[in-house]
Amino acid sequence: MKYQKFAVILLLILLGACMLNAEKADKNKVNVVMKTNMGTIVLELDRTIAPVTVDNFVGLATGTKEWTDPKTNTKKKSKYYDGLTFHRVIKDFMIQGGCPLGTGTGGPGYTFEDEFKYEPGVIITGKLKSNEDAYAIYTEVLAPYFQRVKDKADPELVTILQQCQDKQSFEPMLAKDAEFYYGITASKPVFGKGKLKAPVAYGTICMANAGPNTNGSQFFIVTKKDGCDWLNGKHTVFGKVIKGMDVVTKIENVEKGAQDKPVKPVIIEKVTIK
Repeated sequence: MKYQKFAVILLLILLGACMLNAEKADKNKVNVVMKTNMGTIVLELDRTIAPVTVDNFVGLATGTKEWTDPKTNTKKKSKYYDGLTFHRVIKDFMIQGGCPLGTGTGGPGYTFEDEFKYEPGVIITGKLKSNEDAYAIYTEVLAPYFQRVKDKADPELVTILQQCQDKQSFEPMLAKDAEFYYGITASKPVFGKGKLKAPVAYGTICMANAGPNTNGSQFFIVTKKDGCDWLNGKHTVFGKVIKGMDVVTKIENVEKGAQDKPVKPVIIEKVTIK
């Protein structure tokens, strides 16, 4: 009987832990119902890949985050996205919205950082395969080495880095393998950048920007079936469409005028956070 009671208590503890983990998982997912004049799009935002971005979108959508109206230069706390448009639409690429001016030049009056998360990388060995490998070697091996030895650095390394500076590229470093840099600097091997956890793929919602760390309110939904690899690591992915991709397709196919702006406005009538 004693062991039966213990087993029951243990089972309750395990069930409680599972429920707690499920609750935590639920808090990381945010469902967004975006009603447009062409139909409804349902999005699932994911805090595990971009917590700051998700909370920014939710804060603007619910009116709990303060923003500055670029038309009046006044601060507001109102439902930001309701009534805005998809101001830029490019077939087989994306649909973009979230500009309070409807021109692609407006925002909430502030900017915030990019969020890119990568899987654990592998140790860089042998031939350097990319500029990313070279950058990792430079930051984690060569930079500490030059700080340590100052003006007594190996002449060959100095020449390679001078070539990099002249070309404004890490490409000259690719001529040597990783072991060359580890050996000459007496450094331990380093890990390269792993695979991006959230690539700019079909159906994802991403932040539009004007360069690194210039996120605000504008976003785009990817319509290119095989994704946009060239945008990986340049635009924060913070969720995906889980229902209404047919509506997204309808929007990308509307008639467009100058600067890819729909001739008839595609309006985001209401955004609801579930």
